[in-house]
Order: sequence, then structure tokens, then C-alpha cells
Amino acid sequence: MSLSNIFPSKTIAIYMAKMFLVRTFAILFAVALVLQTLDVLSESGAVLAAPGNGQAQVWRYVSLRAPQIISFLLPFSVLLGTILTFFTMNQNSEVIALKAAGMSAHQVLAPLLIASAGVAAFSFVFNDRIVPRASATLSAWQKVQYGPLPIDSGDRSNVWVRDGDDLISVDLIQGRGTGIQLGGVTLYDRAGGSLQAIVRAPRGVRAGDGWKIGPVTRFEVKSGKLTNYPSLIIGRGVTPEQLTLASVSADNLSFGALSSAITDLREAGRPTKSLEGSLWHKLSAPMSAMLMPLLGAVAAFGIARSGKLFVRAVIGMALGFAYFVADNFSMAMGDLGAYPPFLAAWAPILLFFLIGEAVLFRTEE
Repeated sequence: MSLSNIFPSKTIAIYMAKMFLVRTFAILFAVALVLQTLDVLSESGAVLAAPGNGQAQVWRYVSLRAPQIISFLLPFSVLLGTILTFFTMNQNSEVIALKAAGMSAHQVLAPLLIASAGVAAFSFVFNDRIVPRASATLSAWQKVQYGPLPIDSGDRSNVWVRDGDDLISVDLIQGRGTGIQLGGVTLYDRAGGSLQAIVRAPRGVRAGDGWKIGPVTRFEVKSGKLTNYPSLIIGRGVTPEQLTLASVSADNLSFGALSSAITDLREAGRPTKSLEGSLWHKLSAPMSAMLMPLLGAVAAFGIARSGKLFVRAVIGMALGFAYFVADNFSMAMGDLGAYPPFLAAWAPILLFFLIGEAVLFRTEE
């Protein structure tokens, strides 16, 4: 199929794409401004409550919170921008004129689909480069109740790692490489899925290919016997890198950083299914912008026959918001392990693409 078949008129394509983009970003700006204002009003008291904070810190909060709000609202703005564009064109009988000129429903939609692909690309770059940094900084700032941010010393706390059937828990890890110091070490000695003994020690250091802990207290589960040892070697084959892995927040990492963290966690024997779903969702979420013109297309056609412009606009919004509900539900099922990570991220897009195409073919094609 040639480009002239997809866009019979370059002028019309540019006109529709421009109308769509202007309305999308106008809605995004207006709604984001309202939500940002309400958010600042609710949070400014906590920001100013920290000693030494003033107007500069409030504006800093705004700069860190705004990327999250924009990222959240962008898909909704594309949906509303699509419906408003088609609503306006239908009121002015422009869609009827295009159909009368021989353009199919897909040809009418094509300019918006191409423009939404640009919005999807912008959304991915924005979510990958700006949002994670702002989210990580804001999360750290909120943990200290908007006080001065502490310098990250690299210490890690409450770290778990698997060693075969055994589980090792460390309360505090300081240092890097072979100089790591462990504090509050607990080994859960398991065999065949059942707990055999619990080994505890206040300190631990690297020793060869394992970890020397001491003084050791070993509690036998079956007999209830308690035994003390000066020291003990555990975790042979457990590397320092496995122990220094901190908890991973998908929202605070870019696509590449999250992919690397998942690899490290998998090598450490930790569960990664939830993070894998979030990794795929970093790709599927921006793609939802390309789905919105198809779901909102019900507002574009059939007005001459039915005359129910408002009803069709409501149906378009209902389809769009149903997608967001299904997407959140699917990701929740993925986090629980009910759905595979890939399916949890991509199934809603595929499902609603088929629904949108079915509605379009049924009513117009």
C-alpha cells in the first residue's frame, strides 16, 4: 500500500494531526496544572514543617512531582484529545465530507495514529529519562520528611539472599567488595523444603569463597538444642555483589537500569517476576497512546445516521477508561504471579486493539 493510499490529502493529514496534538497537550497542561495545584496545597504543609524549608523547597517539590503527574496524565490526555478532535470535526460535518470524498474509516484515523506514535515516543523518552530521576529523589526526600537529604554511604539494610535451599538474612551491610562487613547475620538451614536449624551471628566478613561469621549460635529445630561456636563459614559461592543488592523500585529506574537490576537479582536467586512485568510495562505503557485514537474513533463516525454525538463521545471515553482499568488489573495479577510478566504488560493492549478494530469494522467498514 502506497503512502498516497494512506494519506490521500497531505493538507488534511497535517490539519488533523495538528488539531489532535494541540488539543492533547492543551488538555494535558490544563489538567496537570489543576492536579499540581491541589497536590501542592495538600503537601506544602509537610514541606514547610521541616526546619529551614521555605518557598524554594516548595518549588523544588513541584519540580519533582510534576514529571510524575505528567506521566500519569499523558495517556488520558491523548484519549480526551482524540475525542475532542473527532467531536469538533463531527459537529462541523468534516468527517462526513471526508467519507463522502471516498476516504475509509482507517484513512480518516491514519493522521491521528501517526501523530499518536510521536506522542508514544515522547512518552517513552520522558518516562525513561526524567520521571525515574525525579521519583527517586522525591522518594528519598520524603523518607527524611523533606529535611536535608543524607549522603548515600552505600550501606544496605535488611538484605536477603538464597544459597541453594538455605536463606541468608543480613540486617546491615557496610563497605564494598572483599572489605564488606556484615551485621546481624541469620542463616535458615533448610533441607527438602523444611527448616532444620537457625544460625545467628552478630558479625561476618568475607573469607575465601564464603563468609566467616561469629560468635555463632545454632538452634536445632527438631531437638531444640542450642549450640555455640566461635565462628563458622557459610554461604560458599555467595558473592559480595549478591549481598549488596538493595531493594529495587521499578518506578525509580530507567529501562536499562531496571533490566540490569533484574539480571543481578535473578543471579542472586531472588524473585523477579513482578519487576519483569514492570520492565515490559515501561514499553507497553507509552504504546497505549497509539491505542487511544482507535478507541476514541467511535465518536467520529455514524453521527449523520444516529445524531447521538454526545452518546458516542461517552462510549469512546468509556472504552478508553476501561482499557486503563484492565491495564491496572492485569499488572496487579502479574505482581501476584497469576499472569506471566509479558502477558500482564501486553494483553490489555492486544485485547482493546481487537475491540477497537471490531467496533470500527462493525459500524463503518
